[in-house]
Amino acid sequence: MSHIITVPAFSDNYIWLICDEKVENAVIVDPGDATPVLSILNEQDITPEGILITHFHHDHVGGIAGILQKYPDLPVYGPVNESIPHITHPLSGSEQLHFEDINIRFEVLNVPGHTAGHIAYYGDGKLFCGDTLFAAGCGRVFNGTLEELHNSLQKVKALPADTLIYCAHEYTLDNIGFAKWVEPDSGSLLAREEQAMALIDANKPTVPSLLSLELETNPFLRTDLPHVKEQVEKGTGKKLQNSAEVFAAMRTWKDRDYD
Repeated sequence: MSHIITVPAFSDNYIWLICDEKVENAVIVDPGDATPVLSILNEQDITPEGILITHFHHDHVGGIAGILQKYPDLPVYGPVNESIPHITHPLSGSEQLHFEDINIRFEVLNVPGHTAGHIAYYGDGKLFCGDTLFAAGCGRVFNGTLEELHNSLQKVKALPADTLIYCAHEYTLDNIGFAKWVEPDSGSLLAREEQAMALIDANKPTVPSLLSLELETNPFLRTDLPHVKEQVEKGTGKKLQNSAEVFAAMRTWKDRDYD
Protein backbone atom coordinates (compact mmCIF):
# COMPACT_ATOMS: atom_id res chain seq x y z
CA MET A 1 0.00 0.00 0.00
CA SER A 2 1.41 3.35 -1.03
CA HIS A 3 1.71 6.31 1.33
CA ILE A 4 0.77 9.75 -0.02
CA ILE A 5 2.36 13.00 1.13
CA THR A 6 0.44 16.19 0.35
CA VAL A 7 2.64 19.11 -0.70
CA PRO A 8 0.79 22.44 -0.80
CA ALA A 9 2.06 24.93 -3.38
CA PHE A 10 1.15 28.45 -4.49
CA SER A 11 -2.27 29.52 -3.18
CA ASP A 12 -4.30 26.39 -3.87
CA ASN A 13 -2.22 23.72 -5.66
CA TYR A 14 -1.42 20.26 -4.39
CA ILE A 15 1.68 18.34 -5.44
CA TRP A 16 1.57 14.65 -4.55
CA LEU A 17 4.44 12.42 -3.39
CA ILE A 18 3.52 8.76 -3.85
CA CYS A 19 5.75 6.85 -1.45
CA ASP A 20 6.36 3.27 -0.44
CA GLU A 21 5.12 2.11 2.98
CA LYS A 22 8.42 3.00 4.67
CA VAL A 23 8.45 6.44 3.00
CA GLU A 24 11.91 5.91 1.55
CA ASN A 25 11.14 6.32 -2.17
CA ALA A 26 8.65 8.47 -4.03
CA VAL A 27 7.18 9.44 -7.36
CA ILE A 28 6.35 13.15 -7.70
CA VAL A 29 3.08 14.20 -9.34
CA ASP A 30 2.76 17.60 -11.07
CA PRO A 31 5.50 19.60 -9.33
CA GLY A 32 4.59 23.17 -10.17
CA ASP A 33 7.14 24.40 -7.64
CA ALA A 34 10.43 22.65 -6.86
CA THR A 35 11.12 24.29 -3.49
CA PRO A 36 8.53 22.57 -1.26
CA VAL A 37 9.17 19.22 -2.97
CA LEU A 38 12.93 19.37 -2.47
CA SER A 39 12.42 20.47 1.12
CA ILE A 40 10.31 17.42 1.97
CA LEU A 41 12.61 15.02 0.10
CA ASN A 42 15.54 16.38 2.08
CA GLU A 43 13.82 16.56 5.47
CA GLN A 44 12.43 13.02 5.28
CA ASP A 45 15.39 11.50 3.38
CA ILE A 46 13.17 10.32 0.51
CA THR A 47 14.67 9.21 -2.80
CA PRO A 48 12.66 10.30 -5.86
CA GLU A 49 12.10 7.64 -8.51
CA GLY A 50 10.35 9.70 -11.16
CA ILE A 51 8.06 12.60 -12.02
CA LEU A 52 4.53 12.15 -13.37
CA ILE A 53 3.03 15.05 -15.32
CA THR A 54 -0.66 15.31 -16.27
CA HIS A 55 -0.59 18.39 -18.53
CA PHE A 56 1.45 21.38 -19.60
CA HIS A 57 0.17 24.22 -17.41
CA HIS A 58 2.94 26.02 -15.53
CA ASP A 59 1.51 25.33 -12.08
CA HIS A 60 1.99 21.62 -12.83
CA VAL A 61 5.38 21.65 -14.59
CA GLY A 62 7.20 24.75 -13.32
CA GLY A 63 9.25 22.85 -10.76
CA ILE A 64 10.60 20.11 -13.04
CA ALA A 65 13.79 21.97 -13.94
CA GLY A 66 14.61 22.75 -10.31
CA ILE A 67 14.14 19.13 -9.26
CA LEU A 68 16.29 17.91 -12.14
CA GLN A 69 19.09 20.22 -11.05
CA LYS A 70 19.47 18.05 -7.96
CA TYR A 71 18.38 14.77 -9.56
CA PRO A 72 19.51 15.05 -13.20
CA ASP A 73 18.86 11.40 -14.08
CA LEU A 74 15.27 11.37 -12.82
CA PRO A 75 12.83 10.08 -15.46
CA VAL A 76 9.99 12.45 -16.32
CA TYR A 77 6.73 10.97 -17.64
CA GLY A 78 4.13 13.11 -19.38
CA PRO A 79 1.69 13.50 -22.27
CA VAL A 80 3.13 12.95 -25.73
CA ASN A 81 0.67 15.42 -27.29
CA GLU A 82 1.77 18.44 -25.25
CA SER A 83 4.95 20.49 -25.45
CA ILE A 84 6.59 20.05 -22.05
CA PRO A 85 10.35 20.51 -21.56
CA HIS A 86 12.30 17.68 -19.88
CA ILE A 87 9.85 14.86 -20.67
CA THR A 88 11.90 11.67 -21.09
CA HIS A 89 9.03 9.19 -21.30
CA PRO A 90 6.16 10.52 -23.49
CA LEU A 91 2.83 8.79 -22.82
CA SER A 92 -0.26 8.53 -25.01
CA GLY A 93 -2.63 7.16 -22.39
CA SER A 94 -2.52 3.41 -22.94
CA GLU A 95 0.63 2.49 -21.03
CA GLN A 96 1.31 0.56 -17.84
CA LEU A 97 3.99 1.97 -15.52
CA HIS A 98 5.68 0.00 -12.75
CA PHE A 99 7.80 1.57 -10.03
CA GLU A 100 9.44 -1.35 -8.26
CA ASP A 101 10.89 0.54 -5.29
CA ILE A 102 7.42 1.85 -4.43
CA ASN A 103 5.68 -1.37 -5.45
CA ILE A 104 3.01 0.41 -7.43
CA ARG A 105 1.68 0.03 -10.95
CA PHE A 106 -0.14 2.74 -12.86
CA GLU A 107 -2.47 2.60 -15.80
CA VAL A 108 -2.12 5.76 -17.87
CA LEU A 109 -5.49 7.18 -18.95
CA ASN A 110 -6.02 9.54 -21.86
CA VAL A 111 -8.36 12.22 -20.46
CA PRO A 112 -8.33 15.26 -22.78
CA GLY A 113 -10.60 18.23 -22.33
CA HIS A 114 -9.02 20.61 -19.82
CA THR A 115 -6.09 20.49 -22.22
CA ALA A 116 -5.87 18.61 -25.49
CA GLY A 117 -3.28 16.10 -24.27
CA HIS A 118 -4.20 15.71 -20.61
CA ILE A 119 -3.48 12.29 -19.06
CA ALA A 120 -4.10 10.74 -15.64
CA TYR A 121 -2.52 7.97 -13.59
CA TYR A 122 -4.57 5.21 -11.96
CA GLY A 123 -3.11 2.67 -9.55
CA ASP A 124 -3.41 1.22 -6.06
CA GLY A 125 -7.02 2.39 -5.92
CA LYS A 126 -6.00 6.01 -6.52
CA LEU A 127 -6.48 8.37 -9.46
CA PHE A 128 -4.08 11.28 -9.95
CA CYS A 129 -6.14 13.32 -12.37
CA GLY A 130 -4.55 16.77 -12.51
CA ASP A 131 -7.24 19.27 -13.48
CA THR A 132 -9.69 16.90 -15.19
CA LEU A 133 -11.87 16.21 -12.15
CA PHE A 134 -11.99 18.29 -8.99
CA ALA A 135 -13.75 17.66 -5.70
CA ALA A 136 -17.38 18.59 -6.53
CA GLY A 137 -16.33 20.03 -9.88
CA CYS A 138 -14.17 19.69 -12.98
CA GLY A 139 -11.59 21.68 -14.86
CA ARG A 140 -12.26 24.46 -17.32
CA VAL A 141 -11.72 23.77 -21.01
CA PHE A 142 -8.62 25.48 -22.37
CA ASN A 143 -7.30 23.97 -25.60
CA GLY A 144 -9.38 20.80 -25.40
CA THR A 145 -13.12 20.61 -26.08
CA LEU A 146 -16.24 20.25 -23.96
CA GLU A 147 -17.05 16.99 -25.72
CA GLU A 148 -13.60 15.61 -24.89
CA LEU A 149 -13.91 16.57 -21.25
CA HIS A 150 -17.35 14.99 -20.97
CA ASN A 151 -16.01 11.77 -22.47
CA SER A 152 -13.02 11.83 -20.14
CA LEU A 153 -15.27 12.18 -17.10
CA GLN A 154 -17.24 9.16 -18.30
CA LYS A 155 -13.98 7.20 -18.12
CA VAL A 156 -13.50 8.35 -14.55
CA LYS A 157 -17.09 7.41 -13.66
CA ALA A 158 -16.37 3.86 -14.84
CA LEU A 159 -13.61 3.36 -12.24
CA PRO A 160 -14.40 1.52 -8.99
CA ALA A 161 -16.53 3.62 -6.62
CA ASP A 162 -13.92 3.31 -3.85
CA THR A 163 -11.25 5.01 -5.98
CA LEU A 164 -9.58 7.91 -4.19
CA ILE A 165 -9.49 11.04 -6.35
CA TYR A 166 -6.29 13.06 -6.00
CA CYS A 167 -6.92 16.29 -7.89
CA ALA A 168 -4.47 19.17 -8.02
CA HIS A 169 -6.34 22.10 -6.46
CA GLU A 170 -8.20 23.12 -3.31
CA TYR A 171 -11.40 24.25 -5.02
CA THR A 172 -13.89 22.18 -3.05
CA LEU A 173 -15.92 24.82 -1.25
CA ASP A 174 -16.18 27.01 -4.33
CA ASN A 175 -17.27 24.03 -6.41
CA ILE A 176 -19.89 23.05 -3.86
CA GLY A 177 -21.32 26.56 -4.16
CA PHE A 178 -22.03 26.00 -7.85
CA ALA A 179 -23.18 22.42 -7.27
CA LYS A 180 -25.88 23.87 -5.02
CA TRP A 181 -27.13 25.91 -7.98
CA VAL A 182 -27.61 22.65 -9.85
CA GLU A 183 -29.02 20.60 -6.95
CA PRO A 184 -30.32 23.12 -4.38
CA ASP A 185 -32.23 20.48 -2.43
CA SER A 186 -29.35 18.02 -2.00
CA GLY A 187 -28.79 17.04 1.60
CA SER A 188 -25.60 15.27 0.53
CA LEU A 189 -24.19 18.55 -0.76
CA LEU A 190 -24.99 20.36 2.47
CA ALA A 191 -23.32 17.60 4.47
CA ARG A 192 -20.28 17.73 2.22
CA GLU A 193 -20.09 21.50 2.56
CA GLU A 194 -20.09 21.24 6.37
CA GLN A 195 -17.37 18.59 6.26
CA ALA A 196 -15.24 20.64 3.86
CA MET A 197 -15.59 23.76 6.00
CA ALA A 198 -14.50 21.83 9.08
CA LEU A 199 -11.42 20.49 7.31
CA ILE A 200 -10.43 23.93 6.02
CA ASP A 201 -10.97 25.46 9.46
CA ALA A 202 -8.58 22.81 10.79
CA ASN A 203 -6.07 23.73 8.06
CA LYS A 204 -6.46 20.34 6.41
CA PRO A 205 -6.99 19.56 2.71
CA THR A 206 -10.43 18.51 1.51
CA VAL A 207 -8.87 16.06 -0.97
CA PRO A 208 -8.55 13.26 -1.79
CA SER A 209 -12.21 12.35 -2.09
CA LEU A 210 -13.89 9.06 -2.86
CA LEU A 211 -15.32 8.61 -6.33
CA SER A 212 -18.53 7.40 -4.65
CA LEU A 213 -18.83 10.84 -3.02
CA GLU A 214 -18.23 12.55 -6.36
CA LEU A 215 -20.93 10.42 -7.96
CA GLU A 216 -23.31 11.59 -5.23
CA THR A 217 -22.43 15.30 -5.12
CA ASN A 218 -20.46 16.37 -8.22
CA PRO A 219 -22.89 17.77 -10.80
CA PHE A 220 -20.46 17.21 -13.67
CA LEU A 221 -20.71 13.47 -13.05
CA ARG A 222 -24.52 13.60 -12.74
CA THR A 223 -25.47 15.02 -16.13
CA ASP A 224 -27.53 11.93 -16.99
CA LEU A 225 -30.04 12.57 -14.19
CA PRO A 226 -33.41 14.10 -15.19
CA HIS A 227 -33.58 16.62 -12.35
CA VAL A 228 -30.04 17.84 -13.11
CA LYS A 229 -30.94 18.24 -16.79
CA GLU A 230 -34.07 20.19 -15.83
CA GLN A 231 -32.15 22.56 -13.55
CA VAL A 232 -29.44 23.21 -16.14
CA GLU A 233 -32.12 23.92 -18.76
CA LYS A 234 -33.69 26.38 -16.34
CA GLY A 235 -30.35 28.04 -15.61
CA THR A 236 -29.24 28.32 -19.22
CA GLY A 237 -32.53 28.73 -21.05
CA LYS A 238 -31.64 25.89 -23.42
CA LYS A 239 -33.43 22.68 -24.30
CA LEU A 240 -30.92 19.86 -23.88
CA GLN A 241 -31.06 16.42 -25.43
CA ASN A 242 -28.45 14.24 -23.73
CA SER A 243 -25.76 14.00 -21.07
CA ALA A 244 -23.10 15.56 -23.29
CA GLU A 245 -25.26 18.60 -24.00
CA VAL A 246 -26.14 18.95 -20.31
CA PHE A 247 -22.45 18.82 -19.44
CA ALA A 248 -21.49 21.43 -22.04
CA ALA A 249 -24.28 23.77 -20.95
CA MET A 250 -23.43 23.30 -17.26
CA ARG A 251 -19.72 23.98 -17.74
CA THR A 252 -20.48 27.07 -19.85
CA TRP A 253 -23.03 28.26 -17.27
CA LYS A 254 -20.47 27.98 -14.48
CA ASP A 255 -17.82 29.80 -16.54
CA ARG A 256 -20.20 32.61 -17.44
CA ASP A 257 -22.26 33.22 -14.30
CA TYR A 258 -20.46 31.70 -11.33
CA ASP A 259 -16.69 31.78 -11.70
